[in-house]
Amino acid sequence: MAPPPTAGTLHDGPWPQARRAARLAARQPLPAIEAELAAALGHTLAAPLAALTDLPAFDTSAMDGWAVSGPGPWRPAGRVLAGQDAAPLADGEAVEIATGAQLPPGATGVLRREHGRTEHGLLYALGEVAPGQDVRPRGQECRGGEALLPAGTPVTPAVLGLAAACGHDRLTVHRRPTVELLLLGDELLDSGLPQTGRVRDALGPMLAPWLSAAGAELTGRRQVRDDFGLLRDAVRHSPADVVITTGGTAAGPVDFLHAALEASGAHLLVDGVAVRPGHPMLLAELPGGRHLVGLPGNPLAAVAGAVTLALPLLHGLSGRPGPDLRTEPAAVDLPGHPTDTRLLPVVRTDQGVVPLAFDGPAMLRGLALAEALAVVPPGGVPAGGRTELLPAP
Repeated sequence: MAPPPTAGTLHDGPWPQARRAARLAARQPLPAIEAELAAALGHTLAAPLAALTDLPAFDTSAMDGWAVSGPGPWRPAGRVLAGQDAAPLADGEAVEIATGAQLPPGATGVLRREHGRTEHGLLYALGEVAPGQDVRPRGQECRGGEALLPAGTPVTPAVLGLAAACGHDRLTVHRRPTVELLLLGDELLDSGLPQTGRVRDALGPMLAPWLSAAGAELTGRRQVRDDFGLLRDAVRHSPADVVITTGGTAAGPVDFLHAALEASGAHLLVDGVAVRPGHPMLLAELPGGRHLVGLPGNPLAAVAGAVTLALPLLHGLSGRPGPDLRTEPAAVDLPGHPTDTRLLPVVRTDQGVVPLAFDGPAMLRGLALAEALAVVPPGGVPAGGRTELLPAP
């Protein structure tokens, strides 16, 4: 049986309160480090990203064609490619130019290749070339010293590209929280077909990339048999900032997680949440400032536990603000639980969100099709009412 709640434990608390408790458990983000651009992917900015130069750093051509000076016709005077210096243009001169090449001093605009013709040694325009036409002026995107992204921004491939474009070789980021994933149960198979009472592990393949996308560094993923001593030692000796377990959170004959936590000197912060599926989830603080998130063993219930406890904790440790809960209308009635919040896989339609079938605690078929998880308050949401949405994994 699960132990009685201790002082400071949120026991079977409301879903919003449990999410807040998980976020607050982080206390503060992990320390900032300097990382090379290639190593910064997946981290979170610990300081605003500021431009080290104007972008573009000089006037450039936005099109292939000719850089021209003054009104036409013009005398062709050479060619400028990207990466080359450009000699000044005198009035009435033109130089062939490639997209991205530096505009020569004295150029007043760019004549697109398809809009020009040469005849008797002169270049003629098929239309007027306005001053600045097809030119990307220096500083069009940003000026040197300008703040481009705030601290707390996840470092994505696009962020790396922007950082490189404006002159950065390294970024100041928070250390990623390390996570060890412990998959509990004698019944789990890691390959092949389910057989003789044993089932495939669905959570390991799903949780690992999802947690990484949330800012975590997965240091290990292993199965732990239904044995109290093995689980206790795995929890005690894990070097990870956050241990995430699957299964063993309820009061079944081989649910040893509560006992293992007690034997490890852990303090329960959240023990059960008023949410369906996933009610028997938990969050504990381990000695040394580490944390453990206990997810239910059923797949969709584990997803509910992850969005309720694991992701807010990881976002806090990573220095991320976490996703805003946006609201959208319900196209049909969204059934709710009488007293608990319900997390429901949904898809978007022109009329609003619609729930998906196959949404039982042990099912993933509905989640695989889902665009979001609807946060349905006790009693449900009527058609036309608005519901908060969480990103689906």
